[in-house]
Amino acid sequence: MLDRQVVKEFLEEKFENAGIEIPKEISKKSLVGTFCKYVEDDYYEWLADNFKAFFNHYNPNWEWIKGRIDHYSK
Repeated sequence: MLDRQVVKEFLEEKFENAGIEIPKEISKKSLVGTFCKYVEDDYYEWLADNFKAFFNHYNPNWEWIKGRIDHYSK
């Protein structure tokens, strides 16, 4: 779950830099909540795809994984 306050600040900065104004009939809270749900749905799918790739479509290559662990532990 995303930190709503962090996302709110992120959106405010991006909107300001892009010159985007939120229409008055859209509350900032509902916009932030909806954007977070949109990103979280996409994030879950991204994690699922990466899980399949990392674990070789449910046939893990443990030697390769040990190599990745060594690589990222440095």
